[in-house]
Amino acid sequence: MLQQIVAFGGGGFSTDKGNRLLDDYVLGLARRRRPRVCFLPTASGDADHYVVRFYRAFGADRCEASHIALFRRERGCHDRTFAEHLLAQDVIYVGGGSVLGLLGAWRAHGLDEVLAEAWRRGVILCGPSAGSLCWFADAVTAFHGPPEVVSGLGLLSHSNCVHYDAEPERRDVYRAMVDGGLAAPGYAADDGVALRFVGDKLTDVVASKTSGGAYHVTPGAETPLQVRYLGAPALVAVA
Repeated sequence: MLQQIVAFGGGGFSTDKGNRLLDDYVLGLARRRRPRVCFLPTASGDADHYVVRFYRAFGADRCEASHIALFRRERGCHDRTFAEHLLAQDVIYVGGGSVLGLLGAWRAHGLDEVLAEAWRRGVILCGPSAGSLCWFADAVTAFHGPPEVVSGLGLLSHSNCVHYDAEPERRDVYRAMVDGGLAAPGYAADDGVALRFVGDKLTDVVASKTSGGAYHVTPGAETPLQVRYLGAPALVAVA
């Protein structure tokens, strides 16, 4: 049973309308043809428009879609407890927004422990922006102002920085934090690029666009990683 996390630098149905490459990549990792996918829009305050976009992107023809709202009475997961529902999923998809608000709400409801158990049981965890930062030991957030380092759930021992090509200030702060020992060495990804971890090890870097980049950031160094474009045509063997 693999412990898998797919951390998007940005992208997926949240921002790349009509580009399904990253989302299809995650669904392809699931262990069933029509996977059960639960959306956690916590970082957005359970914004209605975000939930609607999720159901449009993950309709009945693609998977068994559901969501959990912590800030509203409607649950989105019927009669099960949050824990029962999440542990029965194939994929848990976490939306973007405030990673600080997300972590606080999860800890208040005990979802931090439930998500860690789901990961240990082989449920795939994924998401863009806050839905990427939350899984790491250290993460750089800029949602509430200047970039700052926050502590995530620590399922992955590395640090993480998202929107690497879109937010130069965040990039500069992240490199300075790693150089100064205030954040663990780790990984950064551009919008439209995803990092796949099996256990604590990075095993694949994929992109929904041809120009996306990703980097291993260590004290004094930023090393580009090999990125595989998901839209490239498959090679056909010639007899």
